[in-house]
Amino acid sequence: MLKKRTKMPIILSLLVALFLALGACSNSDDRNKENKEEKEHSGMDMNHSSSGEVPKGLKTAENPTYQVGSQAIIESGHMEGMKGTKATIVGAYDTTVYAISYTPATGGEKVENHKWIIHEEIKDADEKTYEPGAEVTVNASHMEGMNGAAAEIESAEKTTVYMVDFTPTTGGEKVKNHKWVTESELSESE
Repeated sequence: MLKKRTKMPIILSLLVALFLALGACSNSDDRNKENKEEKEHSGMDMNHSSSGEVPKGLKTAENPTYQVGSQAIIESGHMEGMKGTKATIVGAYDTTVYAISYTPATGGEKVENHKWIIHEEIKDADEKTYEPGAEVTVNASHMEGMNGAAAEIESAEKTTVYMVDFTPTTGGEKVKNHKWVTESELSESE
C-alpha cells in the first residue's frame, strides 16, 4: 500500500511537468510565429526603399481607405522595424497581392512566404488571378536575387496595396516608397 501512495504523487508531478513543458513549447511557437516574418529576410539584402516607380498596368485605387498623404500605423512585421511604426501613404493601388516562396536567381537559401509581390510584378502575367501552388517568374527587385526567380504562389488576395514611407522602429534611415503593404496590415493613426 505504501508503494502505491508514493508512486501517485510522482506520476502526478511528472504529468504536471509534461503539461508545463508542452505549454512552454506552445508559447514559444506563438512567439516564433510573430517574429518569423521579421526574421524572414535576415541576412538578405532587401531594398527597403524604391524609386516609387510602379509596374505598367497597375491601377490607382479610386477610393482607398487610406488616402495618399494620410498616415497609418503598420500592423505587420514582415521586416525588422516595420511593425508599430507610423507610415505616410504615398500610393494606393487596386490589385492582387501574392505571398510567394522562391529560391533567389543569384543562388542561396529558399525564401519562404515572402510578402508581397503584386500581380503586375509577375512576368507575362495574364488577367486571371494565380492560385496557390502556381509556378510563376518574378519581375520585381524587392530583394537581391528576386528578379527573374521562379516562385510558387503561397496565397493570393484581391485588395488595395499601399506604397509607404516610414522610419523603422529600430532606428536608421527613413524608408521611402516601400512596396507593398496591404490594407489589412494598416490601422488608423491616432
